[in-house]
Amino acid sequence: MRKPLSRFLIYSSLALVVIALVVLMLRPSPVAVDTARLVSGPLRVTIEEDGESRAHDRYVIAAPVAGSLERLELHDGDRVARNQIITRIDPPPLDSRQRQEYTARVQAAEARQHQAVEEVERARARRQLALRELDRAERLAKDGTISAQLADQQRTATAASEREFSAAQFQAQAAAEDVKVAQAALLAVNHSAAEGGAPIPVRSPVAGQVLRILEKSERVVPQGTPLLSVGDPSRLEVIIDVLSSDAVKVRPGATVLLSGWGGPKPLRAAVRTVEPYAFTKTSALGVEEQRVNIVADFVDPPGPLGDGYRVEAQIVLWESPRVLKIPVGALFRQGDSWAVFQVVADRAQLREIRIGQMNSEEAEVLGGLAEGDEVISHPPNELTEGTRIKPR
Repeated sequence: MRKPLSRFLIYSSLALVVIALVVLMLRPSPVAVDTARLVSGPLRVTIEEDGESRAHDRYVIAAPVAGSLERLELHDGDRVARNQIITRIDPPPLDSRQRQEYTARVQAAEARQHQAVEEVERARARRQLALRELDRAERLAKDGTISAQLADQQRTATAASEREFSAAQFQAQAAAEDVKVAQAALLAVNHSAAEGGAPIPVRSPVAGQVLRILEKSERVVPQGTPLLSVGDPSRLEVIIDVLSSDAVKVRPGATVLLSGWGGPKPLRAAVRTVEPYAFTKTSALGVEEQRVNIVADFVDPPGPLGDGYRVEAQIVLWESPRVLKIPVGALFRQGDSWAVFQVVADRAQLREIRIGQMNSEEAEVLGGLAEGDEVISHPPNELTEGTRIKPR
């Protein structure tokens, strides 16, 4: 009896081994995946677009009268003083109709001066309101009623209102000079007619630097022909055109980080205004887009930047120094919710989570996972609940 029993045990063991080998052979192999752990750290949501620096106050000096233009001896980058003679124009004989045109030009310049004076008063009122709001915000921040970030935004908005007030005063000054230039042109035309056609001097209405010579050579020019542009390159601003759908998210005072300008570190700027009108622009792919200009003022010194220099701008919409965050590549939609595959004992477990702020790389986790949890990045399509995985 022992011999048949021993043979049975041997055959049974062999059968179990064969069954185990078959199970192992038929068992699906683990799916190789990339994993990442949830960590706490800073998160920033931005709009990234190309921008361009430009002179805050740029003035184009045009020919006040039609006539023969003398050759300009200035060059790009030369300094000019207020009322400095730029060139001269030898006008042709004028009739009564043309004299009426010069008189109307003086009246139009005076109207623009009145408008600039009114803008100074409006900027003064906005500046006083911003100062009162800043005082209120600092008191509320001290009591803990509002966050320090909101107080910082109000300080930036107040600084922007100070710059707007200064720019409005500069515009009023330039408008007053335009009136003098128009009056001088009218007097010069009358004097030239009385003396048989003496050349009329063209003067710079402001002190600054020549940004660009538009008409260098001697030739006959019509009235209003742009001759050169003058500005102060030390007073720069940044113009950034963004999609109109992004522009509605931007508020004055928002931080702007400028990189790609050639320096070792990004420069800071602050949004001064979001222009109220959009324009159509064709993208590199040939798609027409509605875009809006965002104007920002430098907070850091612009250094060697000049008028028309390219920059890469990041407009900060939201930021926090410490949040629980997850790579965006780990997220996917599960119905109306966000979901991830969490790594639990070498298997993929489906988890629905709540997401807050998000940028192109990371997202804020509001619930469903904890710091240190391991999730699968870029889960493959064949991955399902309970699938065995093997981290790469």
